[in-house]
Amino acid sequence: MPIRLLPETLVNRIAAGEVVERPAAAVKELVENAIDAGATRIDVVARDGGKSLITVTDDGCGMTPDELVLAVERHATSKLPGDDLLDIRSLGFRGEALPSIGAVSCLTITSRARGADSAWSLTVDAGAKGTPQPAALAQGTRIEVRDLFAAVPARLKFLKAARTEYDHIADCLERLAMAHPGVAFTLTDGGRGGLRLSAAQGDLLDARLTRLGALMGRDFQENAVPVRSEREEVGLAGWIGLPTLHRPTAKHQHLFVNGRPVRDKLMVGAVRAAYADFLPRDRHPMLALFLEIDPQEVDVNVHPAKAEVRFRDQGLVRGLIVGSLKHALAEAGHRASTTVGLATLGALRPEPAGEADAGGGFTPSPLPHGRSGGNAGGGAGGGWGGSYTPAAVPRGLAERSAAFQAPVQGGPPPLQGRLSGFGNGFAPAARPPEYRQPAPSTHKPEPPPDSHPLGAARAQVHTTYIVAQTREGIVIVDQHAAHERLVYERMKTALLDGGVKRQALLIPELVELDEPSANRLLARGAELAELGLVIEGFGHGCIMVREVPALLGQSDVKNLIRDLAEELSELGDTLSLKERLEEVCATMACHGSVRAGRSLSVDEMNALLRQMEATPHSGQCNHGRPTYVELKLADIERLFGRR
Repeated sequence: MPIRLLPETLVNRIAAGEVVERPAAAVKELVENAIDAGATRIDVVARDGGKSLITVTDDGCGMTPDELVLAVERHATSKLPGDDLLDIRSLGFRGEALPSIGAVSCLTITSRARGADSAWSLTVDAGAKGTPQPAALAQGTRIEVRDLFAAVPARLKFLKAARTEYDHIADCLERLAMAHPGVAFTLTDGGRGGLRLSAAQGDLLDARLTRLGALMGRDFQENAVPVRSEREEVGLAGWIGLPTLHRPTAKHQHLFVNGRPVRDKLMVGAVRAAYADFLPRDRHPMLALFLEIDPQEVDVNVHPAKAEVRFRDQGLVRGLIVGSLKHALAEAGHRASTTVGLATLGALRPEPAGEADAGGGFTPSPLPHGRSGGNAGGGAGGGWGGSYTPAAVPRGLAERSAAFQAPVQGGPPPLQGRLSGFGNGFAPAARPPEYRQPAPSTHKPEPPPDSHPLGAARAQVHTTYIVAQTREGIVIVDQHAAHERLVYERMKTALLDGGVKRQALLIPELVELDEPSANRLLARGAELAELGLVIEGFGHGCIMVREVPALLGQSDVKNLIRDLAEELSELGDTLSLKERLEEVCATMACHGSVRAGRSLSVDEMNALLRQMEATPHSGQCNHGRPTYVELKLADIERLFGRR
């Protein structure tokens, strides 16, 4: 066949296949145009998932009749002042969206330029352009897209259900709303409900948090840490969730470059590196980051949908993200997310456990109210009633309570006498100590122990958990997880200060392994020595351990060596141990920390609490689990119906 030029209508349909692959893409292009036009309010209607009708109305600058005619021509734009494709300072610039949408639907544009005395309308039906006609519109622009893909039925067959397409539109609009908190947005399907976001006020960083809280949930708003930094005229701002607030997917990671939502592998990798010390490999943090960079330093023309970007200096961008996020997490100190406490309260309530939400979080069950059933776990949830009914007590509880309080006949001496000689500093709660006049003191009194953020230790439960009292409630600490993080942070600090101090073993420890595992360890002997672990070969498949890191104390050397051998088999030989420091140090710290099942004195428990307060990232262990749970007194009172 001879070479020929394709008809203009077919060219526009081909372009539509690149730019408008589904209704959400059409909404994205139209909303970006509205934002570039200076709109402060954007209303979107999407019926039948956007297949039958899409309406986007804004209060932007509007267009004149002549501009309306040009707007539906290919490669016509007002957003490229020069001819430099790298100097893009707007969200849209290709000039293909409107003619492409008009080629596969019935497109009607009604617009009134700011200061004009009338509005004008133009229709493009399956690529056939009309002429401007007078119309009625108060201000801005309204675009209607009817019967999307009616001109290309094959594309229509590949669309999903109306609800699925509507969800894609909502997701697209939410991302744009995050980047522009000063713009009000609404989204409906032509009926009630939908998305309604008012314009956020105040400082840009605070306004973004308000908008993010409305879209990502109150949990994120309450447990987000601010990020604001700049390096070589590249700025980074936003909010990142505490490590204990994580999800099973990366759906709640929102990245923006110059106000444009992107899915960039470089930025995603930098986020993963920043959280590597705090999260398991299969969990993802919640965050929203906004990168501001000179348009000359980034290419947004990589993908037709502008979803990907390419940076000129990738190392600068990656270093800025990793450094800023690590600094922000360090500033958070020992904070843990409040969702941990809420989940704990939900588990304590006498209701069936709350169900996991779609994002992997926890939705606590409601408190019981006026149940008439006989067991504590049944009945509908609600608020606490004003009176107590015996029917709410589990069967047998009253009998067990009476038996517990009855005097012991012929049994051991009373509890008071048994505790009198127990020299652990605890006084029996049943009898207050005799009051004595305090001796006059010349030094300034120390603050009460419960004034510390993590309070004062009161008890150890199951030789695993420390219960501490604070001014606002109680804190429950997992002693092994907490000490594991402390040892890990000390090892990292020691490495930066010149090396980990070693402790020579009086009798070297011999560990038998399979020969490949032993060879892998011996091959990394010099690197392990820098981490404080000195090993030698002792025959086939046998390792002799001569020195261990002093920070580990009395650790289980044999299990440590076996775990390190497994760790090295997963890491492979491509990376040095310094490059995978978090895995190796975390394994060592786990074996050198206070184990569950070890009894601690009150002084040891309080010392652990004080070290946690002074150590960054102590709110979670090396595996991403929380190290402590905080329960506010008000929440505990609600649990027992006192509020």
